Amino acid sequence: MKTNDPKKRELLESLKNGLIVSCQTQKDEPIYTDDMSIKMAECAKWGGAVGIRANMPEQIKMIKDNVDLPVIGLWKIWHEDTDVFITPTLEACKAIWDAGAEIIALDCTTQTTHEGTIARDLLPIVKKEIPEAIIFADVSNYDEARWAIDNGADIVAPTLYGYTEETKHIEGPDFREFAKMCRDFKDEAFVMMEGHIYTPEDAMKVLYLGAHSVVVGSAITRPHYITKRFTDLLSGYQNNWREAERSKH
Repeated sequence: MKTNDPKKRELLESLKNGLIVSCQTQKDEPIYTDDMSIKMAECAKWGGAVGIRANMPEQIKMIKDNVDLPVIGLWKIWHEDTDVFITPTLEACKAIWDAGAEIIALDCTTQTTHEGTIARDLLPIVKKEIPEAIIFADVSNYDEARWAIDNGADIVAPTLYGYTEETKHIEGPDFREFAKMCRDFKDEAFVMMEGHIYTPEDAMKVLYLGAHSVVVGSAITRPHYITKRFTDLLSGYQNNWREAERSKH
C-alpha cells in the first residue's frame, strides 16, 4: 500500500509525470568544479525538472541551499571487493538525510556489501532509524523490486539494471520487465524509471508504460559520457563506453 503519510504523499505526487535530473560529478571527471552540481541543478530547474537526484552530502547540501526542488540523495562509496556502492551503510543514509535530502536512495539488490551484509537488508533498518525519510529502492530486477516494496520502500526503480554481475553486459533498458513492474506494483509503491534513458522519446515511452516519473542523468548532465557514446559507435564499438560509466571513482 502506498504511504499514508500526507507529507510524503504530497511530495511524491508532485513528481508525477515529471523529469528528475541526476546532477552528479566526481572529482576525477573532466567537468568537475566545486559548484558544478549546483549549476547542473539550476539548469535542470530552468528546464522544467520536478526534482533532483544528487550524490554525497556536500553536493546535496549545496544544491538544497541554491535550488528549490525535492532531492533524492545518495552517497556513492566504492570498494574493490563489491559492486555495492549506492548508500551502503546506515551512517551514509544519515549523512545525506542531515544534508537535506527528502528522499534516500539505497542499493536494494541481493549483492554482498563491503561490510559483509546483504545490500537490501539495510532498507528496514533505515525505515526504523529515519522514519521521516522517503525510501527510494534501487534494484536490478523484478524480484528485488517485489522484496523492497514488501519491506517498506516508497519508490522502486531499476537503477541497477546493468550494474550487477548478472546484468552488467546490458546496455539498454528492459521495457518489458519495467512495464510488468508498473502493472503489478502501481497500487503499492511509486514505480519510477531510472537507468539507460538517453532520449526524450524513451522518457515518454516509460511514462506511457506506467512510470510515475523518470530519472535521467548521463544523457543530460555528463557531456564526457555523451561524447563517448558517439565515439564508441563511430569507432565500430571497439571501446565500450559503458565500462567508463560503470568505473569506480
